[in-house]
Order: sequence, then C-alpha cells, then structure tokens
Amino acid sequence: MRYLPLTKNDREEMLNTIGVSDIDDLFSSISEKVKINPNFKLPDHQTEMEVEKHLSFLADKNLHADNTSFFIGGGSYKHHIPASVDHIIQRSEFLTSYTPYQPEISQGTLQYLYEFQTQVSLLTGMDISNASMYDGSTAAAEAVSMAKRITKRSRVILSNTIHPHYADVIKTVSGVDNNDFIYNRSFSINIDNLFNDVDDNTACVVVQNPDFFGSCYDLSELSEFVQSKGALLIVVVTEVLSLGMMKSPGSMGADIVACEGQSLGNPLNFGGPYVGLLSTKDKYLRQIPGRIVGESEDVDGKKGFVLTLSAREQHIRREKATSNICTNSGLCSLAFTIHLTLLGEKGFKGLSRLNHQSALNLREKILKISNIEILNTSFFNEFTLSLPINGETFIERMAEKRVLAGIPVSRLIKSNNKTDNLIVVASTETNTEEDINKYIEVANEVLK
Repeated sequence: MRYLPLTKNDREEMLNTIGVSDIDDLFSSISEKVKINPNFKLPDHQTEMEVEKHLSFLADKNLHADNTSFFIGGGSYKHHIPASVDHIIQRSEFLTSYTPYQPEISQGTLQYLYEFQTQVSLLTGMDISNASMYDGSTAAAEAVSMAKRITKRSRVILSNTIHPHYADVIKTVSGVDNNDFIYNRSFSINIDNLFNDVDDNTACVVVQNPDFFGSCYDLSELSEFVQSKGALLIVVVTEVLSLGMMKSPGSMGADIVACEGQSLGNPLNFGGPYVGLLSTKDKYLRQIPGRIVGESEDVDGKKGFVLTLSAREQHIRREKATSNICTNSGLCSLAFTIHLTLLGEKGFKGLSRLNHQSALNLREKILKISNIEILNTSFFNEFTLSLPINGETFIERMAEKRVLAGIPVSRLIKSNNKTDNLIVVASTETNTEEDINKYIEVANEVLK
C-alpha cells in the first residue's frame, strides 16, 4: 500500500496559500546547470547482486578503521568488541525492545538499564546515574542545564582543553547567553586559568579529563575551590576506559559527570549512534534528566524493577520536565552493559592498562624521531605532538601511505598559527607492534 496523504486538491490549496503555481517553483533558486547534470549517468537498473558488487568496489577505495593502521581518537576510539556482544544484542527480546511506556511489563529492559546505571555509578564514583543519554556531548550539555537549575545562576565556564565539538553542543543545547558563556577556543595544556574565572554568578565549571589534548589532571583542588564559590564542577570523560586506571571523578569531588560510553560495546560506525553517561550526587536526584530505574519487590515478595523517576517531557507536564530528551540510547547502552559485564572489574582494568601501554609504546618510538615534540607530561591513550611541518599536510601524506595518523588540531582550533603544526594521536589495544612500527616508518618518510 502506498502512503499518499495529500490529494491533488490538497496540494493545489497549499501552493495557492504560499503563492506559487507549481511544485517546481519551490526549487526556482537552484541553478538550471545543476538540476540535470548530464555527466551524472546512472544505469536504468541492475540486479541486487550487481549493485552490491559495485558498492563494495566503491567502498574499498575508502580508508577506514578496519583496513589501515588507525591512530585517530578525539572522542571516538577504535576498540575490540567481542563477537558475543553483537550476538546477545541481536536476540529478539533486546533488538526489538522500545521505550517502556508501560514500564513494569518490560522487566528485561528495566533490568539491564538498572545494571547499566549501577555500572556507570561504579565507574564514575558517583551516587546515582540515569538510564543513558544520546552521547557524551549532549550529556555534557544536559549537565550544564542541570547545574543552572540547581544553582539558579547563569554563568558557565568551560576549560580551554575541552573538546571543541562538546563546547559547541553545550552552547547550542543549554541556551547559554553569550555574555555568560566563558570559553576560549585555543590550545592549552593546563587548567590553571579556571581558578581566576569563577565569580558569584558562576553556575558551573566544565573540565574534560583526560582532556582533548590527552592531558590528565587531579581535580580535587579545583573541585574544592569551585564548590567554595557556590558553583558545581562538571567533569567530562570522552574515553571511558581511562576510568580503569585514573581516579574516578567522584573521588576527586565532581558534582556531575558526563561521559561518552562508545568505547565499550559500540563501534565507530561513522560517528554514531553512541551512548551518553550521566551521573551525579544523591542530593541532585530530582534535577537529573531522563529516567532512573529502581529495584523493588512485587506483592509476592519477588524482586522486580520499576521506573522510579521519569522527569522527561513525554511523561510529565512540559514546564516541569528537566529535559525534552526523547529517549535513552537503549540498544547502545545494552551493548555497553554486556561488554562491561563480560570484562568484569579485573578485565576492565586490564583493558585500561593495555590501552595505556600501547600509547607508551608509541610515545617511546616517536621520541626517537628528530624534530617531533610530545607536549604532554601525562596522558592515558592519547597525546599531542608538535611537528616540524604543517599538521594537516602530515596527516594527508600519512594517509596516502595507509596510516591514519591522528587529528590535526588546526581542523578544530584556529589559534594564530599556534596550532598549525599540532596533531592529537591515540593508540588503543587494537594497535599491534606492526602498526606502531609502520607509523614510525611512514612518519620518517613523510618528514624527510
């Protein structure tokens, strides 16, 4: 059955209302030269097999994470995902599940979300977590909105070292006025300036750890200072595996933690869908966006799971909602939970150490290349290089030799030529000794 919601009379009435005589008039601003491109010739038809073969041929021309040496991070990381994760999430009871509008009959969905919340709280060192967000950037934006509601203040301060894309999303989603949005998009490898920016109208300070440039911090002193001014400290984590080695944000005094959970259970997948994690302290329970699943007992005394809190606009009056977020990233959070469950605490910490060791191995060999400087004094699995040539040029020449060598900082941050020669490099457990040696070999060729 074709779905044709409008009759011919309906269309004519709409066109008359907006003052055009024909649907084609809606595209009058498009040049005639590009409306019909004579060079763009497609065959009349092909069989399914022929189309698959042709598309595969075209796809093979691309460089991607699985057919090259891959050292790109910047908030999305290549990690090994056990085949069992994919097998479990494709079980019909998981794959076809949807938002539990009648939650208590969706016990399976509620149970894994409860386990997800527990895992996230343990990782971040916080009291409570919600049932996931869309991704790390929107989780960070929701954390800022949450801090403004709690403090009833308007000023938002972002560290220079936060991922620039996260800064853009925070600015867009949380609705911060330009005069109250303090962020300088520039290269920096310290957070000392944050102590000078906090005033009596500051709602929150947002810090990424490890930051966009890979540096790691102990935030205990900053959290005490921020809280002494009546503001909240929001910690953003884009590489959740770092929590297997570093102090948790909660142990350093964070008030709200926003993470990107893609590294566990979720492939790069051309940028999404990913899964956002959001945790906070007990006292801010009523201000957390999204939903919280709790554990209870039924009338027979058996364990059951319930939707304890749902402060989203689809469930309560819009003006009372903490967020208009539509749903959680259900299948992605399930993949996260399955992967972390399979690892266990010991396996998670072991995987974290493998990542750090891989970055150490790469760093050790890069130091032997003349005229390259590593700017970080601390890092997890990502660090920043200062090159003797333009960073974008270096990346392109490395790619020509099938090495995806990192991210040129100048692509995201323009700072009076100071960032032109900088690149951010990541190395995970998926990079073998052969991959690292190829990086060094090709880098030497390019720099010559």
